[in-house]
Amino acid sequence: MGRRIDYYDDPNAPQANSLVPSVNVVVENDSGEILMIRRTDNGNWSLPGGAIDLGESVTHAAIRETKEETGIDVEIAGLIGIYSDPKHLIHYTSNDEVRQEFSITLSALMVGGAETPSSESSEVRWISKEVVQDLEMDRSMRRRIGDYLTEGAKQVVV
Repeated sequence: MGRRIDYYDDPNAPQANSLVPSVNVVVENDSGEILMIRRTDNGNWSLPGGAIDLGESVTHAAIRETKEETGIDVEIAGLIGIYSDPKHLIHYTSNDEVRQEFSITLSALMVGGAETPSSESSEVRWISKEVVQDLEMDRSMRRRIGDYLTEGAKQVVV
């Protein structure tokens, strides 16, 4: 399995060679905790999410990716933001793809399922809002979670 390397405003980063629309999902349970995964490709904590496949909607991709990576079924509740900072590059070493960030981040509620790791997630956990920002994660993920947690910062476009 290849690795994922995130770069931000790094002059030594490889050149972007793709732009792939993707989704991330902030899932909150009845206790107010946020669903997080530990990624298998870099060990960082992350919101569930991934690429939007041809033929599917943003909402469908969000529901599918969350289920695949966490085992949790969700209902989409709203839009948090659209993140497309060209300074954020994601290098997938398995195929040498270097993506420019383009993520649509949605909020969702848990409607079923059980926490189940996958090939993309070595751990699946519900994390309290008070400590979620203390986890090891990429700055872009920290930004998305921060936007969700900040009252009034809904529907951010970056």
